[in-house]
Amino acid sequence: MAELHELTALQQRDAIRRGEVGALELTRHYLARIEQLNPRLGAFVTVTAEAALAHARAADEQQAHGAELPRLHGLPLAFKDLTDVAGVATTHGSSALDHEPARFSHTLVQVLQEAGAVSLGKTQVPEFGLTAYSENRVAAPARNPLDPALSPGGSSGGSAAAVAAGLLPFAPGTDGGGSIRIPAAATGILGLKPGRGRVPAGSPGEHPGALVVAGPLARTAADAGLLLDAMVDEPVARAAWPGEPGFLAAALHAEGRFRIGVSTASPFAAAYPLGLEPEAQAALDAGIRLLAGLGHDVAETNFRYDNRYPQAFHTVWTASLAGLQIPARREAQLMPLTRAFRLRSLRRPPGALEQALAVLARFAEDTRAQYAAYDLVLTPALAQTPRPLGWYTGVDPEADYMRQCQYSPYSSMVNVCGLPAVAVPVHTTAQGLSMGIQLIGRPGAEAQLLAVAAQLEDVR
Repeated sequence: MAELHELTALQQRDAIRRGEVGALELTRHYLARIEQLNPRLGAFVTVTAEAALAHARAADEQQAHGAELPRLHGLPLAFKDLTDVAGVATTHGSSALDHEPARFSHTLVQVLQEAGAVSLGKTQVPEFGLTAYSENRVAAPARNPLDPALSPGGSSGGSAAAVAAGLLPFAPGTDGGGSIRIPAAATGILGLKPGRGRVPAGSPGEHPGALVVAGPLARTAADAGLLLDAMVDEPVARAAWPGEPGFLAAALHAEGRFRIGVSTASPFAAAYPLGLEPEAQAALDAGIRLLAGLGHDVAETNFRYDNRYPQAFHTVWTASLAGLQIPARREAQLMPLTRAFRLRSLRRPPGALEQALAVLARFAEDTRAQYAAYDLVLTPALAQTPRPLGWYTGVDPEADYMRQCQYSPYSSMVNVCGLPAVAVPVHTTAQGLSMGIQLIGRPGAEAQLLAVAAQLEDVR
């Protein structure tokens, strides 16, 4: 008989509703796994066991009294340590901040708790969610369950590691430049970045360029659909997207055959030498073969990108660092990359951000026009296998950033364009590492992406 953590989130949901397992039993099971495995993985920064057990008991009492059960009733998850949960410290991965308990919960937390989810704590992130790895000075680095000497990526690295290791059935992440898709690809799970505006509760409007959106990390397309359905089940989203089909249903039905354009072009090629490692190429080849075998029309493309993109994206991505309220005496406690980019942001001339935003707006318009010839666009998820811990922090900030761009040259452009995308595992290396592909959809195509991801699960 399968252990509870071996069941999918959907199977756990159904078992709870049939009365075969309770929310308290499920919560205790995951807390025991966290206690056992987290010291080796560093996935969790904070474990809120007492609050989780109390919420789980309340969920079981609710069910015992015959109440109508919410969508995620009794299912455990956790939030990135960038997201406020009332009564729990949010460190933002930075030792330069005071870590006082949050007074209020972020809207995304409220939405998912109202959907019945039980939060087990906060997961590891890079400082201010800035990087494609999850190492900071607050807590032990997040490690890749497939090889603990390697990074699970970032910035949702702790959440991805937790899902991949069976410390959680699924988890919400946030993605401003690849922060869901990068760690999903590195740890062998599925990560969906919804399009701009699809998840209002997870789209902080204060970030320049509206790059950030919340989305699910899960082991299956159906589990991702289940969580995404809950994330958008709130008034603003329902008003913006009336009559939309359920994402869980789209994954379960797994229907549709599409015209898919294949590309290895990246806008970062204008700034850095790029190339696919053999395992990344093998994953891309596997994705092409599997999709063609499923009956999709897969064709090569010749996309071209604006050479101004790398500098413009860097300017926008780091702009918010200038506004951080960091006491002067604590500046030295920032990670070297954060400190270097914060100083650069503070010294930018007037109008630099506006000019960069204009470049990215034009880039997005042009790129969406090129992609419009296809239903979906296929790229590698990552250009390299997962990197060792310290690979980035062991070099100067400029080399650190270059290495991140070389590792993940296909992700940030999707955020700039506001399009949905999913990272799907399709290849396993001889060393047992997972490599995947990225599928980029048209605006509003999250259901299509989940359907195709489910098709790929069936034939792997």
